[in-house]
Amino acid sequence: MSGDLDLDLDGAALTARLVDIPSVSGEEGRLADAIEAALRPLPHLAVSRHGHTIVARTELRLAAHVSKPDRDVSYVFYDCEEVAAERNGLLRLSRERPDLLAGDFAVLMEPTSGVIEGGCQGSLRAEVAVAGQRAHTARSWMGRNAIHDAADILAVLRGYTPRQPDVDGLRYHEGLNAVGIRGGVAGNVVPDECVVTVNYRFAPDRDGAQAADYVRSLFPAWPVTVLDVAEGARPGLGHPAAAAFVTAVGSGHRPPRAKLGWTDVARFAALGIPAVNYGPGLPEIAHTAGEYVEIAAIAECESALRSWLAA
Repeated sequence: MSGDLDLDLDGAALTARLVDIPSVSGEEGRLADAIEAALRPLPHLAVSRHGHTIVARTELRLAAHVSKPDRDVSYVFYDCEEVAAERNGLLRLSRERPDLLAGDFAVLMEPTSGVIEGGCQGSLRAEVAVAGQRAHTARSWMGRNAIHDAADILAVLRGYTPRQPDVDGLRYHEGLNAVGIRGGVAGNVVPDECVVTVNYRFAPDRDGAQAADYVRSLFPAWPVTVLDVAEGARPGLGHPAAAAFVTAVGSGHRPPRAKLGWTDVARFAALGIPAVNYGPGLPEIAHTAGEYVEIAAIAECESALRSWLAA
């Protein structure tokens, strides 16, 4: 299929065109080319390119089909959104050209079932190490099996009760899980070390340092090494621009809810810009083989966003 994008297509048809362009993480060049080619001819947009990230900005005028604008809009199409942080196009842009992200409010087009999801959870990975003593398995009583002793760490995880704090009116649900375990020396050796990797998803009423302290407090008998931390983001729905978005796009039967996961909302929070997650698609099936989005859901979100931009 041609890489040409017809911006006169409706949201569902345009989505199909976008999906048909190969864009494996790190190989988004063809998709970036197609988006840039579609946007550059539009006289009301100032378009710039940074690697495979495209930024299109208005100057008191909006994109096609949006009438009577009362605000400027920046459209950001960025690469490597789901891989290592250092490759993330939005992170690079925030470091190299933060002026292009300047604004009062941001909307991340995450799958949210068309419900506004505020903020995001933080994420922490840590290793909890168990020390043992090597011995030949024929004389195992002379050693101490670190893999066996790791059962005490797993017991802590099994007995964990998740916090469900209310943060700025939205209820978050934390999680602490073992996501990896390694140990063993040889088939005839009692292992002297076992390491359990845990992942802690924490509500945005805690920062990374507090999250690390909490994890260490759960495992006082073992060394805990924090591997990485991604800060969360508070909902920020009290900001006037965010409140206006909720009024325009939200609905009484689907009030805003907490984002149970980490998203690039946190990158905007780090820049002092309130942001929300909003888009079609079911977050519960994201990254699964059966992931899909209903055409009607795309149309609903498209209509809601057009109405908001034209309000």
